[in-house]
Order: sequence, then structure tokens, then C-alpha cells
Amino acid sequence: MLIIRLLRQGKKHQPFYKIIVVENNRGPHSGKFVEQVGFYNPLTKEKDLKKDRILYWISKGAQTSDTIHNMLVSDKIIVGDKRRSHTIKPKEEVTEETPTQAPKEEAPKEEAPKEEAPKEEAPKEEAPKEEAPKEEAPKEEAPKEEALEEKKEGDSK
Repeated sequence: MLIIRLLRQGKKHQPFYKIIVVENNRGPHSGKFVEQVGFYNPLTKEKDLKKDRILYWISKGAQTSDTIHNMLVSDKIIVGDKRRSHTIKPKEEVTEETPTQAPKEEAPKEEAPKEEAPKEEAPKEEAPKEEAPKEEAPKEEAPKEEALEEKKEGDSK
């Protein structure tokens, strides 16, 4: 399948684009494009499109990239709506999600007392955790002291 797309050329921060017809499975930089059908310089907004060749390739079944399609629509070479290169949720879907969120809000209200009870228990659980290390700390110190005393006794013998 053929596609009409942009091929970036130029130096860093000084781009210009060739508009080429290339096979879809080849990258634009492979150098094996079928035909160059235009030129676009985004810095000077200069465009040179070969309208007859673009329409010829489209009639042969070539697809256009989103950018090229929008460019051709704005220059009135083809008729249609512009495409978006990224997907945005339509407002209709957002309104459909709002009713589904309402039942979800009702469910947490019923669970709210259940959630409050664990919150009250959580500080109680934390308190024993704090006490436990204090109890363990003296236990750890005692064996160390005993081990030191044993070493001293062993050295003196």
C-alpha cells in the first residue's frame, strides 16, 4: 500500500520536508520513495504541492498521513474534515461516564462507617508497634552486655 507522507530534511532546528509517495512498509529515510510530490518549509510556511500528482496517487489508492491530509484539506486540494493525530475522548463519552460514577459514589457512602472503624483501629495497632521495639531494644542490649562480660571473663582466665 502506498502512503503520502513527510520526509524530514535539513539541519538541527532548521527543518524542511519533502512530501513523498512511499510504500507503507518502508521508512521514509530508506531513500526508496516512489515520487516526490511537494515541499513544505515550516519556518517560512512555504508550500509547493503538485496537485495533479497528489490527486493521481490518491486515485490509485494511496493513503495520506494525518498531517498531509490536514494540509491538503486546508489548501482545498481535497474535500473533507481534518483528522486528529491523537485521540481525545468525545464529550459524549464523558457524559456517559458521569452517570456510572454516581452509583460508585453511593456505594462508598454506605461503606463510610465501615471505613471509619478501621481508621480508629489503625492507631491502636500503631501503638503496640511502637511499644514492641522498645521492649525488644532492652532485650537486645542485655545479650550484648552478657557477651561482653563472658569475653572479659574468658580473657582473664
